[in-house]
Amino acid sequence: MIRVLLVDDQPLIRSGFRALLDVEEDIQVVAEAADGNAGLALAKRHLPDIALVDIQMPVLDGIETTRRIAADPELAAVHVVILTNYGLDEHVFNALRAGAAGFLVKDIEPEDFLHAVRVAARGDALLAPSITRKLIDRYVSQPLAAGRADALRQLTNREREAVALVAEGLSNDEIAGRMVISPTTAKTHVNRAMAKVHARDRAQLVVLAYESGLVVPRGR
Repeated sequence: MIRVLLVDDQPLIRSGFRALLDVEEDIQVVAEAADGNAGLALAKRHLPDIALVDIQMPVLDGIETTRRIAADPELAAVHVVILTNYGLDEHVFNALRAGAAGFLVKDIEPEDFLHAVRVAARGDALLAPSITRKLIDRYVSQPLAAGRADALRQLTNREREAVALVAEGLSNDEIAGRMVISPTTAKTHVNRAMAKVHARDRAQLVVLAYESGLVVPRGR
């Protein structure tokens, strides 16, 4: 059962998402909150698999809520998915840097929304290749963050190769095809890299890969 926490200051949005989720046999909405502070408290109480968090809220916004969830060892298994009205913008990028597993636009089609919840529950990043490229081109082409390159020095060559392919938005099966290895081995490389650099999920590997200079945006 996938346990979901809804955090959004708009009751209509929360009720709409709950209506979609409640009819699914493998998904359960465990709680709702109207602001990030209340959402954080409910995350600690219910330990959901997924926290769907609005990016702009009163009291505590989605970015700071994400940052606090990511920093809490007791909430390490909670995957934060950011909800936004505006698509890809700087707020979304900052949320990914803070620890979000991905983001969804609120006008998403119902079937795509349900699929995304299941993808996030598996620990996969909600970053399609097209979205990843836009993210990189607009925000990660900024100056490299100090010390980020050091995080990759502990990785093996094959692990670094896998991280670079994750940054392109490839799945484990696609990584396996590129590296000429089995999907299980590809998953092992990705998981070991995540553990070594203390990344919560694949989205964090994407951010790290570009901020460290492991992968350079095309055209630079």
